[in-house]
Order: sequence, then C-alpha cells, then structure tokens
Amino acid sequence: MHRFLRTIGFSELKTKKQLDELIKNIILHSDIEKIAIDSDGSEFVEMTKMFHESFGITVCGQYEEDNKFSMEYYYPVFIGREISTNEQIEIERHVGNESYAGICDEMRLGVTLIFYLQNVADYLNQKLSCDSHFQNVTTALSALALNGKIILPIGKNEEQIRNTEKNKRNHNYLMAAARDGDEEAIESLTLEDIDLYSMISKRVEKEDIFSIVESYFMPYGIESDQYSIMGTILEIKETQNKLTEENVLLMKVNSNDLIFDLCINEKDLVGVPEVGRRFKGNIWMQGKINFLE
Repeated sequence: MHRFLRTIGFSELKTKKQLDELIKNIILHSDIEKIAIDSDGSEFVEMTKMFHESFGITVCGQYEEDNKFSMEYYYPVFIGREISTNEQIEIERHVGNESYAGICDEMRLGVTLIFYLQNVADYLNQKLSCDSHFQNVTTALSALALNGKIILPIGKNEEQIRNTEKNKRNHNYLMAAARDGDEEAIESLTLEDIDLYSMISKRVEKEDIFSIVESYFMPYGIESDQYSIMGTILEIKETQNKLTEENVLLMKVNSNDLIFDLCINEKDLVGVPEVGRRFKGNIWMQGKINFLE
C-alpha cells in the first residue's frame, strides 16, 4: 500500500482487496492514457484516474499480447499549477522500475533539488530526440504531505521586510556567482554562514527557534525526494476526493523562495491554516516538466 494514498483522500483504504478493486477501476476507466517506448525498447503505458481536478492515481505498465494490461507500479499524483523553477533539469531512472527522478541545482535552496517525475510518458517521447539534460523548460513542483502543523508567522515591520528581500536578492546573486566558480562569492557565503550561525546561537538561548527561522527546506529521511519544510501559506483551498468524500486541503506554499502547491488530508493537519501563517511538515516532492513542443 502506497503511504501517500491517504494524502489525496484514501485514508480508509486498508486491505489489498480494496486496493486491487481501485486499481482495476483505474485501468478500466482512466481519464488520461499515454503510450511511449521505455528504456528497454518495450511499450510503456501510463494511465491516470483523477479524483479531483488536481489529484488522482497513476498506474504504469504495459499491454500483454492478449491486450490485457499488466501493471508495473502505481502512485498517487498531485498536479501543481505553479511554475516553481526554470533551472536545467537532469533526469535519472530509478533502479527498481521504469520511474524517474528529476534533478536540478536550485540556488534558492542551496541544495540539489530531487523530485519524482510525474509525466514519464512525455519524457520518454522527448528522449527520442534529446539526451537526459533539458534546458529552457519549466517545472511545476507539487508536494504530498502525510502530516503537518500550522505555525504563526513572524511579526515584521516594513523596514525588516525590505531588508529581508534585499538580503535574499544578494544571497541569490552570490549563490549564482559561486556556482560559476567565483572565489570571492564563495568566501562571502562562508562568512555569511558563520555570522548566521553565531546570531542564531545567541538568540536561541532566549527565543523559540521558530521565531528566528522563518522558513527552511532540507532533505528528510533516506529517500532523496522527501523533504522537511516550513514555509508561508500563500493560498488555501478546501476540497474533497470525489470517490471517498474525504476532505483534502490544497495550499500554495513559499519555502525558501521556492513556491509550490501542497496537498494534505485535512485529518492529518494540526492547527488552523490561514494565508500568512506557516506550514511545517514532511513532504514527498513530485514534479511535472513542461517540455517544449
């Protein structure tokens, strides 16, 4: 049973029999079906059944000689609306099956961003004329969360907000320069980190850590596409899974200046979400690459 099925409203799905019936229904009544040739030269079929305009379940596999569909794997999918990054994307195949990870150096985060690729069939068709590096593409990131908490925002005056924005722009400029090998930029970033560590060490003795750290984005656990995040809520929408009628919350979140859509089951969220408040939780990052026609 996929752990993140509960995120899109399948928390009551408990048995293998229930799962088999759901997968059978998706195969027979899929909303989207795409076909491509996989890395081994075999047919690859991607079927998606939507249980809301933004989320559903994707089943991947191939048709056998008797036209019977053979499933290789499935996963819950949440389609992001926000273009999150324009960085160059490299795509790598997972070892276990015909699924892929997208990788990019996102300078706003300071770490390599890895996400689970949603549109595999599109990628396989594009791969016939390209290599594994894709430039001039946009990527819509989306996150599924198993749990989360709502935290109040940090109070700031207008001057503090202006200084924060100025510091972010300067930091992004230094990160871009450091990535190109600028030694002065690397040294400036090192000194910046030392000053930041010193400031936090002094303030944390008397203040709560979440009144100092406004947002963060960091790897979580042993799987490379899962992260622990905290970010500001920009938009909120409450909706339902059309099949189970479970309440699902869709949010647009800004974490370390990376903006993406996030999905969570209402029963797994602690606190009252409002625009301006912060979301804190662990997420599974997915992404859809918008390939050029």
